[in-house]
Amino acid sequence: MSYLTRIQKRLPKEAWDSMRRLANLAGIFLVLAILIAAMERKEARVVNRVVVEINPLEEDRYLIDSSDVVRIIVRTFGYGLENLPLARVETERLERVLEEDPFVSEAEVFVDAEVNVHIAIEQREPILRVMDSSGKQYYLDAAGNQLPLSSHYTPRILVATGNIPPYVTDFMEKEAYVLKDLFLLAQLILDDKFLKPMTEQIHVGNNREFTLIPKLGRQKILLGRAQHLEEKLDYLKLYYEKALPISGWKKYRALDLRYKGQIIGVE
Repeated sequence: MSYLTRIQKRLPKEAWDSMRRLANLAGIFLVLAILIAAMERKEARVVNRVVVEINPLEEDRYLIDSSDVVRIIVRTFGYGLENLPLARVETERLERVLEEDPFVSEAEVFVDAEVNVHIAIEQREPILRVMDSSGKQYYLDAAGNQLPLSSHYTPRILVATGNIPPYVTDFMEKEAYVLKDLFLLAQLILDDKFLKPMTEQIHVGNNREFTLIPKLGRQKILLGRAQHLEEKLDYLKLYYEKALPISGWKKYRALDLRYKGQIIGVE
């Protein structure tokens, strides 16, 4: 008979149950103490290094690089992350700060087992370069967000020029705003596999009429105001597919689609 068994027989059942509960509680407290000590040791460790990974745009291009990311952090917090105690690394706040940058669509920050801080960046992708009537230049992304020009990369994308009003954050909600019409026209062109590679520029005239400048040929495409744009672009594609092989690129100096239901060649 074991020593514990002899003690159990001598003690009342209630006393034995109390001892067993105390032993279980002691075990739980011991485990908690070990976990807390481990967490304190981990938080006392300092950041080993910062690893910045930026998902590139087409052709492995970057509007923002790792040095820009480090500068954003230092400018906001007043210090860098390397050799910083792990307890002072605020991953959620870091993500929010980085996502405030106009070039950053999404940021994810985490710490690995070797106490390296990993920062993963998704860039905003510009689809339209705008040169407005005040001389200001910027990009718009697919969601209509304004992006400044980048010192690292100049994307070869559709360009908009002319009598374009200033950017406002709610331009897509306005009833009649040239920038809204311009952006919708650009989306129609960029969503079309045929027109996208053929169109270089959209020009906005003083009368709010749109003119397309193609990459090939000397023909300007007179679209007029922002009515029936999809129908006009369908007529333009029909001309390119059916009439252009017959007339050639040099016959007309302009194609006029300003009037509903027709396309007129201007010599």
